[in-house]
Amino acid sequence: MNKITRRDFINGSLVIAGSSLLPYGCASNAIVDKMAPANYPPTLTGLRGSHQGSNTHAHAKSWNNKTDWGSVTQLTEEYDLIVVGGGISGLSAAYFYQQKHGKDKKILILDNHDDFGGHARRNEHTIDGDTRLTFGGSQTIQGPQSYSDVSKRLLHDLGIDLKRFETAYDFDFYQKHKLKAVTYFNKKKFAEDKIVQHPYTHYPYFIEGIEHSKLSNEEAANQAPLSPKGREQLLRVLNGGLHVIDVPKNELAEYIATHSYFDYLKNTLGVDDPAVLEMARNSCADNHGAGTDVLSIEEAIDVGVIGFPPLALNEFMSENDLNSPEEKHSNLYGEEQYIHHFPDGNATIARMLVKKMIPKIGKGENAEEIVLSKFNYEQLDKESNIVRLRLNSTVINVKHDGDPLDADTVFVSYINDDKAFRVKSKSVVMACYNMMIPHIVPELPAEQAAAMKRLVKIPLLYTSVGLKNWQAIKDIKMGIAMCPGNMHQVVYMDFPVSMGGYQYSKSPDAPCIIQMVSCPFGGTVGEPPVEQFKQGRYKMLSLTFEDYEQEIREHLTGMLPNDLFDFNRDVESITVNRWAHGYAHGGVALFDPELSGLAIKGRKPFGRITIANIDSATSSYANVAIDQAWRAVTELS
Repeated sequence: MNKITRRDFINGSLVIAGSSLLPYGCASNAIVDKMAPANYPPTLTGLRGSHQGSNTHAHAKSWNNKTDWGSVTQLTEEYDLIVVGGGISGLSAAYFYQQKHGKDKKILILDNHDDFGGHARRNEHTIDGDTRLTFGGSQTIQGPQSYSDVSKRLLHDLGIDLKRFETAYDFDFYQKHKLKAVTYFNKKKFAEDKIVQHPYTHYPYFIEGIEHSKLSNEEAANQAPLSPKGREQLLRVLNGGLHVIDVPKNELAEYIATHSYFDYLKNTLGVDDPAVLEMARNSCADNHGAGTDVLSIEEAIDVGVIGFPPLALNEFMSENDLNSPEEKHSNLYGEEQYIHHFPDGNATIARMLVKKMIPKIGKGENAEEIVLSKFNYEQLDKESNIVRLRLNSTVINVKHDGDPLDADTVFVSYINDDKAFRVKSKSVVMACYNMMIPHIVPELPAEQAAAMKRLVKIPLLYTSVGLKNWQAIKDIKMGIAMCPGNMHQVVYMDFPVSMGGYQYSKSPDAPCIIQMVSCPFGGTVGEPPVEQFKQGRYKMLSLTFEDYEQEIREHLTGMLPNDLFDFNRDVESITVNRWAHGYAHGGVALFDPELSGLAIKGRKPFGRITIANIDSATSSYANVAIDQAWRAVTELS
């Protein structure tokens, strides 16, 4: 069999000639629509997310201050609202506007990608005729009981039954197959390829049903492929905790909030072994986005790094009466179970929002019914639609027709297929990357623009890999693997969720999808997070698909037993979801703690323009995107 790059990919795009003729579904999901349009982005593999070309015009505008876009076509279309950004926040804003002002209000949604949903991206892998679903970014409705009334009402309107997840999620899956949280040490970093049945960090326990390791700290340290000195220091970290910090008890809360986790490792515990520090630095992965070298001790505890179970913070705060039961610190052991996963993650929320506003897009009347629905993307931008969604359209200028305080029209200019267009609307919601808004809306007050330019985002890499079977994964008992020496810091079996006629992969003989996760950051320990994100983003975007494939090949071949796994034989497809601007960065205690305040300054209404998206609240949860959309719409008079 040829390499994946030859079989499925040309420069990061699926060769789809004739693909719409292929059957979708099998016995487990036979109700999948048999035909899909040739332009069906969820099935595209290779380099996705911030796919090649998606940011070209935005970068020309922000990096080079490009103003000459050639002749501009003035469209005769007129709208009540234009939304810039087709992620959950932008789609929610369009939906809320119709709810508030009437379903006859004409709306245009513009997005620079070739698919809607923003980070809530659907990935479909067809493996031996079996369609496997997964997410390419936003994965879960997390903690829905704590959602605002606005977010809860929207989920209800979209036909999302939260209780359904209690039966859709198979709590027994991991125990049934004896799949655990493990650590993979690779040969390049640690001198040998080795699996240890211990995660060292508490990150893996966000997966419901994963068992805690039965290895003692001593056994876990001794099994790590480290030098004698490294094993001794690793044990020191595993046995550490708040009890080893030598400050008066009444000063401990302030101390852990203002002192570095890495300083704790180096100065309090005396850790200087590079391999142990490497393990520690990568121990929170996408649970925070940055390396642990920039976190305070309190923040590190909160995300479950090596040496601190997340509950340690709640226990400490409660013991010292520093918070009430209602004010418990957030952590990996939240009171709500982490089970609210659709098979394609939060793409289902985005798809239902589109379905509500463009009914002809596909079959299904609620969130469960659309799980296996193949959307017809040709319906997104029909002239007859009240709501139109225009993909591959990068907005480069938004300007009031006259004085922003008195204008009743806003002109929006965008690039599609390298051609410039201008369209007008009564109002605009900017639901895009907030840092870009000052470049797009040049009239913004200087103070507001300066605040928004500080609102960086964290680069993320969500790679989904289609496997023909998972016998090798079961052999090493891997439900989730921490991988401190690899580009992808975490690898795990996709969540065991079945709903809407879709069945997760229950047998190791069946095709499955594994998720490989990376939060790229710079190589200099202690460098400010913003600088590390820039370095990580640059590296992530500079790599070709062939680079990623080689990394994935080496990773999986080193981790899995060679008698059960052969990359060329067993890997069917790879989708590399690169998000150059992923999670909203709210700053950390030791760096940029003022970012949340800057977000509030940046999101002020400006004439007929209001601001949405997760950036405007520096938080990356789906409910935040929804709530910010509601605020932005209510700010429009």
